[in-house]
Amino acid sequence: MSRRSVVLLGALLPTLCSSAAAMADELDLPRERIAPMAPPFVHPHEQSTSKGPKIVEFSLTVEEKRLTLDDQGTSIHAMTFNGSVPGPMMVVHEGDYVEVTLINPGTNSFAHNVDFHAATGALGGGALTLVNPGEQTVLRFKATRTGVFIYHCAPGGDMIPWHVVSGMSGVVMVLPRKGLTDRNGNPLHYDRVYYVGENDFYVPRDEKGKFKSYASAADGYADTMEVMRKLVPTHVVFNGRVGALTGKNALTARVGETVLIVHSEANRDSRPHMIGGHGDYVWETGKFSNPPETDLETWFIRGGSAGAALYTFRQPGIYAYLTHNLIEAVELGATAQFKVEGPWNDDLMTQVEPPEAIGTQVRAVPRTTAQYDH
Repeated sequence: MSRRSVVLLGALLPTLCSSAAAMADELDLPRERIAPMAPPFVHPHEQSTSKGPKIVEFSLTVEEKRLTLDDQGTSIHAMTFNGSVPGPMMVVHEGDYVEVTLINPGTNSFAHNVDFHAATGALGGGALTLVNPGEQTVLRFKATRTGVFIYHCAPGGDMIPWHVVSGMSGVVMVLPRKGLTDRNGNPLHYDRVYYVGENDFYVPRDEKGKFKSYASAADGYADTMEVMRKLVPTHVVFNGRVGALTGKNALTARVGETVLIVHSEANRDSRPHMIGGHGDYVWETGKFSNPPETDLETWFIRGGSAGAALYTFRQPGIYAYLTHNLIEAVELGATAQFKVEGPWNDDLMTQVEPPEAIGTQVRAVPRTTAQYDH
């Protein structure tokens, strides 16, 4: 299968590689090496900058590993960037250069590459980054457009969807150099940023309806493709498994803090919703050059893209953050939680009367003229 991937992209490589090599050493810019963090967390970064462009270095190591999807022990042979599903979020500013070292250890079984939706040319870098087990490569591209953008593995043919739904996607966030703004150009700031990567998985079942397990990814390939082609996922989850962002793993914030939520789905559409909250400012298409929409109850993430939402928490408590296809949220696992601490505001919400038996108390309602005018 890795051989097939090489053949599909190999015809493009000579021309693209020669032109890329000519450019390789022409940039005399400062460099910054970033240590990516596993989602939902994001590496430290400036929200705006007055400095000039730089080369920002990242490293992605492909790790093929077994991934447990739920508390019942259902597992797949996942393919990951840096061992996490989704892969890490990489943050730069418009005009910076993103330089990524892609490493495919010799212990892996398949060829891999990266298609960066933020990049221009060469299949988003896919034609220049294809590496077999035991190889590595370095790609550099200029971040010319602001927003949040998917990256994913795309080694060719039916390997593309298989690798993507096996966990190989992540996000690049390209911030405007002056930072985020509202539609009137006023600055927007966030106190925390979280990356929620939504993934759909397709696990084959045996004749009794039980999820199957395989000795290797290759062993499960034919059965998995059969399930995938029916377009009905067995799991839809945030950050790699059911419950990855709930309970003790809930995302945290405090009343008064503004949180930026970056949400990606590399394969299917999604409908993020915050129960008890809103999207104060939402870049539904994920592109910061477009003015944000405001006060959204639910927003739409197109398959193969990422979006971003700012929300300032106004009440404490547990907030459910989910896809508002409630079947997928409740039955298949696409739910996260925010645990928010701080003082309660009765003006925003209060329980006027606790639950009690019907008819045991009649609450007096003041009679007003307006009640009887019509």
